[in-house]
Amino acid sequence: MKTDIRQEAEATVVAVTETIDALTAPELTRALGQQIAEGHCNLVVDLTGVDFMSSAGLRTLLGGVKETRTHGGDLRIASVNPGIDKVLRMSGFHNIAKVFPSSAEALASFQA
Repeated sequence: MKTDIRQEAEATVVAVTETIDALTAPELTRALGQQIAEGHCNLVVDLTGVDFMSSAGLRTLLGGVKETRTHGGDLRIASVNPGIDKVLRMSGFHNIAKVFPSSAEALASFQA
């Protein structure tokens, strides 16, 4: 798994590529936690480049949602591919966090 983090006016984008599983989820947890600790509590996790996500990845995203909301922000998910979107829907994640087809739409949602 690789992450690319960039600051935008509305939120911080954490673009993830490859696989999020039990071996890589702790790395994503650290990346999200570091952003929150630095005061970047509005996060967009861009999953465009993710080809597989296990339940460990779902737990990481859920933890990120809870942590950002505890600090007055939110976590949005962007650019999910059909396979990842199916995992998010089956797990009920669409009822927990806002999911957008692109990072631009997720970023714009923070202005609304």
